[in-house]
This record gives sequence, C-alpha cells and structure tokens, in this order.
Amino acid sequence: MHVFVTGATGYVGSAVVRELIGAGHTVTGLCRSEERAAGLKAAGAEAVYGTLDDLDTLGRAAAAADGTIHLAFTNDFSDFEGALALDLRAVEAMGAALEGSGKPFITTAHANGHAVDQAVLAMAERGVRASIVLLAPSVHGEGDKGFVPMMIDIARAKGFAAYIGDGTNRWPAVHRLDAAVLYRLALESAPAGSRLLGAGDEGIPLREIAAVIGRHLNVPAVSLTPEEAANHFGFLGAIAAMDLTGLYNAAQASLATRELLGWKPMQPGLIADLEQGHYFA
Repeated sequence: MHVFVTGATGYVGSAVVRELIGAGHTVTGLCRSEERAAGLKAAGAEAVYGTLDDLDTLGRAAAAADGTIHLAFTNDFSDFEGALALDLRAVEAMGAALEGSGKPFITTAHANGHAVDQAVLAMAERGVRASIVLLAPSVHGEGDKGFVPMMIDIARAKGFAAYIGDGTNRWPAVHRLDAAVLYRLALESAPAGSRLLGAGDEGIPLREIAAVIGRHLNVPAVSLTPEEAANHFGFLGAIAAMDLTGLYNAAQASLATRELLGWKPMQPGLIADLEQGHYFA
C-alpha cells in the first residue's frame, strides 16, 4: 500500500515509517520543515508539507493514499483541551475525505480524547476501515522522552529513585519498534471499529522501575507517601501513583490484540531496556 503518515518524523512515527517501508509499503509523511523532510527522504519516504491545522492538505493526502496512520499530536500540556480539539478537527477532515472508500485509517488514543475516539469509530460506520491503537503509558527505546526519562531526571536531581507506598502499582509498557509493528499490522488487517492495545509488558511494578534507576545512578530507591510523592514527582505524581493495568484492562486487551492481528512483541521489555544503559548515558 501507499500510506500517508502524520507525525512521521516523531518518536513513534519515525519507527512506523521504517517498519512500513521495510515491509514493502511506500510512505508519504506529513512534516513541517525542510530539515524534517530530509530525514523522511533519507528513510525512503516522500514528504508533504503541512501541520494539523492544514485540513485541506490532510484530506487530500489521505484521499490520495491507500491507507492512513495518524500519529501527529500537539503535546501542549498547557492547553491539552486545545490539542484534543485540533486532533478532532484533523481526524474529521481525513475521515470526510475517506468516507465510503473502505481504506484503513489508524489513529492513536489520547487521555480524555473520547470525542476523537467516537469520531474514529463513526468513520467505521461510514465505509472506512478505521481502528484505534491505545499505546501503553511507557513507549520505551532509543530517544524516549516520556515518563521513565522524567523519573530518571528527577532521581538524578534529588539523589534517590522514588516509588509510592509498597510500589506494587503497575505500568504497562511497549518498545517503540514493537509498537511500529502493531501499527503496520493494524493498517494491513485490523477490522473496522477495532480497539487495539499496544502493550509488550502488561504491568511492571513501579518499585522495579525505581530499583533499576537507582542501581544505574548509584542512588537508593526510596518509598514515599502519596503526599511526599506529589512534591517529589510534580505533575507526574498522580500518574506514578496509579496502577494502570486496571485502567487499560491490560491483560485481556493485550491478549485480544495479539490474537486478532498475530502481533508478537519481540523487543526487550522495559526493565531489560533500562538495563542496557542507554537511558543513563
């Protein structure tokens, strides 16, 4: 297939582009600059210039492709509602261009993005093979800038790695290269209306993550109360306190995704990835 990818130069998107090309597909990626376009072309993809505000560009590019993977998102935590509203407009523009085509459209779920999810599922009722990928909260690997690097930076700055209470609350995780395979498989064969969970590790206790961080930084791993954690972690404190396996229904959803698509995560899990040391270089 010829695939249109938004967010094609991002952390996950760049891995998806390479996965698609490696599997024999061709790719046009949305990008904002000549510099990012050069990276796309070096990977073997073509570039179309634009942003999520360019609704006409999004619609034309989606209509011209055999399938679309939508990965772009404005991670502006100062105006997250605005980011969700922009995402909804982009999804609706591409959905309108694809209506009745039977083409695949794959998007990514975001926190509180229920309106976007409903718009994608509505596309499945209008002749688009639309599906939603929910990625684990930790998408790890080279270039990670998510929750785990934040925990490492905090531990380095404060002299200890922290967990909350007994630290048995768990985080699902997935390697970015395994996530890229999941997006490709969804593009190729996911039924319309599918909800797919990208989790290689279905639940890692936060205490284990803190222990590895502490060992690599040569600092202790320390239990904090929820009140202490709020001060230690800042905005990350509420997330660090949660057991996300229940929120994600991780074990059941992960099994269903693997059975539906034949997805088999092959990359190191989060703990093994941390042990390789590149997070601490």
